[in-house]
Amino acid sequence: MADVLIAAVFVPSPPLLVPELVGLAASETDDLRHAVLDSVRCIGDVDEWIVVGTEADAAEVPSTAIGTFRGFGADVRVALGPAVGTATGMPDADMPLTALIAGWLRERTSPETRADVHVLARATDPVECAQLGKTLRALLDADTTRRGLLIVADGAATLTAKAPGAFDERSAAVEDTLGEASPPEIHTAWPRSTPVCATTSH
Repeated sequence: MADVLIAAVFVPSPPLLVPELVGLAASETDDLRHAVLDSVRCIGDVDEWIVVGTEADAAEVPSTAIGTFRGFGADVRVALGPAVGTATGMPDADMPLTALIAGWLRERTSPETRADVHVLARATDPVECAQLGKTLRALLDADTTRRGLLIVADGAATLTAKAPGAFDERSAAVEDTLGEASPPEIHTAWPRSTPVCATTSH
């Protein structure tokens, strides 16, 4: 089958993207919020998002799931698919942040798209990461479904003395490694967790 991966998008994962979670300080994150939403719109015209992120524990979250940001301070509910957008069941308060962010972005940029979320544990062996890549590659090649790839990930939070995690001299090397691992067309845009959209030929 032909490759129908339409585009790949890298976005950061801070809950402060959701204005209800930051109250009167929402305007302070408007620029980041708008940049992320603009980037994600390049995968707005697809049938399915493949979402990949990392957290403490691994998880698979299907497009039928609904969740809430209640654990982050406000009961902002999100759905990972259009069929569950009006679901009345209890939302998952323990839904991984990767899935919550994906659901929030989906509802605002591509409400008819479904999102399947794959969360890797932070301690996952590189071999297992590569295997997930092969599995997703096989999925893309299996049919003609139009898909977009959404990577929810953050760079180092310790690049300067004023950073959330203070300064860590090892941070620059971590950022360089992330950049080297990214496709050439987004190599220069990955550092500092800038949202990026890279389109593909198909």
